[in-house]
Order: sequence, then C-alpha cells, then structure tokens
Amino acid sequence: MVSTVTNSTIAELTTGALAGPLLLIGILVLLALLVQKELASASADRCLQQLSRTLNFGIYPLLFVFLLNVIFKVLEAMR
Repeated sequence: MVSTVTNSTIAELTTGALAGPLLLIGILVLLALLVQKELASASADRCLQQLSRTLNFGIYPLLFVFLLNVIFKVLEAMR
C-alpha cells in the first residue's frame, strides 16, 4: 500500500498536476522571505542584521528553483 501511494504521488508530481500549486506556494514563500530580508537589513539592530543574513539560506534555493522554472517555461514557449 505504501509503495502504491508513493508511486502515485511521484507520478502526480512528475506529470505536472501538482506543479502549478507547488510553484505558486514557492513563489509566495520566496516573496515573503525577500520582504523580510529587506525589512531586516534596513534596521540598525544587530539581531535583525543577523536575521537578514540568515534568510539567505531560504532565499537562494527558492531563487534557484524559480529561475529554473522561468528557463524551462521560456524554452517550452520557444518550441
């Protein structure tokens, strides 16, 4: 039963049925992190400056995935 659920979940993700909502959630999280980083970096407080640097751990991977998605969408549109 577990392998059936896992296989069907993987099939759904690879076919793109869930790709749209997951991409939207990722973009919203990226946007929220970027806003938090901007607000934290504008402050003179040392703790907020550290938070600004720490947020990069979440921003960089999401930005990479977003850029890959943009590249794939452009390539798809060119075909």
